[in-house]
Amino acid sequence: MSSHFPGKRRAATLADISREVGVSPMAVSAVLNNAKTSARISAAKRVAVIAAAKRLNYRPNAMARALADRRMNTLGVSTILAGKGLNQYFLEVFNGIVEGAAKLSQNTTVFAHETWEECLAKMPSICDGRIDGLILLAPILPASAQAELPFHTPLVAIHSDRPLAGVLNIESDEEEASYRMTQAMIKAGHRSILHAAGPLLRCGPRRRLSGWQRAMRDANLTPSLVLETSFDRIRARADLTAWLKAAPKPLPTACVCASDDIALSLIEAARELGIRVPDDLSVSGFDDTLLAQTSNPALATVRQPLREMGILAAEELVKRIDANREGVEVPSDKPIVLANEVVLRASLQPPRSQ
Repeated sequence: MSSHFPGKRRAATLADISREVGVSPMAVSAVLNNAKTSARISAAKRVAVIAAAKRLNYRPNAMARALADRRMNTLGVSTILAGKGLNQYFLEVFNGIVEGAAKLSQNTTVFAHETWEECLAKMPSICDGRIDGLILLAPILPASAQAELPFHTPLVAIHSDRPLAGVLNIESDEEEASYRMTQAMIKAGHRSILHAAGPLLRCGPRRRLSGWQRAMRDANLTPSLVLETSFDRIRARADLTAWLKAAPKPLPTACVCASDDIALSLIEAARELGIRVPDDLSVSGFDDTLLAQTSNPALATVRQPLREMGILAAEELVKRIDANREGVEVPSDKPIVLANEVVLRASLQPPRSQ
């Protein structure tokens, strides 16, 4: 029988090798996968099967093998991509997830949603076998969502807004980092310090507010200047511009912001109104995204280990997938809390009166 297929464009199959050698497709599969079979296959036939597979440039079907192994080697990532700007937080964490997944020979699939309600509604279709486990990136889910989470698919969260039973949450010590950044402002000589908070219905912004409040009280200062705004750059800039125009004078000499996006929006708004940063107003952010490192002036900020959190999330999710598959005890879902680093840059300087 000819070993060539003139004009053949499709990939070679087990059936092609079967016809070439004269054994059943099941026998071919057993030889190529080094699997046990009840059929007797001679040494000569084994050699012929391997030679034919090489000659026909046979490549195993990854999807079929995954289905046979009950594993897709694919991690899912669900998140909300809202707003028109580039989401630096997502990019930093996602880079880590992809890096961690690649080291473990895992693929990554992103499921982007407009709202977490939409994500929850689509969860059954997301976890229908196309992925082995799912990472929830900064999920904001109601307590009632617990009953709707897929029990058959391992889950890991990063910066979850609330604890979820059976779901490992990876987060950072936001309260302590905000406290230390505010302390740095006070040590530089600032006494009138605004806190530009994120949406205070969310856990993270409340923790960052709490850290600022604690540092102010520890320095015998009144934590009364709070502006709640959005993590979205456009909305934050509008809120901050309005506040700077309407606020009683003199303005605060410093502002501790709940994110880099809020801080950069404040710098832009201040510049338009003739307020110089840091000469008139010192500013700090939170996250240490690429934009914070390249802004003018360079932004003092809290460096969250975002990439490391993504890598860790991939590693922990694969541990849970392996445990589920092998029927062994699943690792603890006790939250993992990583430390943050205060990074002092040019946007934080002593007030001019010092």
